[in-house]
Amino acid sequence: MYDNGKKILETERLVLREMTIEDFPFLYEIVSDPETMQYYPAPFSEEKTRAWIDRNIERYANDGFGLWAIILKETGEFIGECGLTLQDIDGELLPEIGYHVHKKLWRRGIAKEAARAVRDWAFVHTEYDILYSYMKYTNIGSYSTAIANGMKKVKEYPDPKNTISYAYAITRVEWEQLKNR
Repeated sequence: MYDNGKKILETERLVLREMTIEDFPFLYEIVSDPETMQYYPAPFSEEKTRAWIDRNIERYANDGFGLWAIILKETGEFIGECGLTLQDIDGELLPEIGYHVHKKLWRRGIAKEAARAVRDWAFVHTEYDILYSYMKYTNIGSYSTAIANGMKKVKEYPDPKNTISYAYAITRVEWEQLKNR
């Protein structure tokens, strides 16, 4: 599994690499799960999962980033996805750090570790001066991960997809201050 796509970055426990269509069964296991996708309108179908992978492959080519496969170094297992995408956050197209981790590994710091690495990568490799994460207001795990990575709640807004969404953000200046501590 490890060698399928181009490696982007590495952390103590994880490798993040570009997804390929060969990742379909592993990603589908995660995004088709009703518990994992409880904050989405519905779990993903096989067709939506394939389209999700294809969309990220397009993002790699067009934007130079997207959601990347999270690979557990110890086993080589595909355990989720995390990356940078451009998302509509209350009517603005903004750089967003997003993540899904297999539920068998929840509460082990995987999303935090991956999102932190993506945050650092984005501030080094892009010109963005602020990065966001947004989520349904009831998604405690997601906004806890954002807070753990230095983000602060900057917006709460009505969202037809989520009823109410929260947007968290960190600026380049705040990130530099974190790195210098």
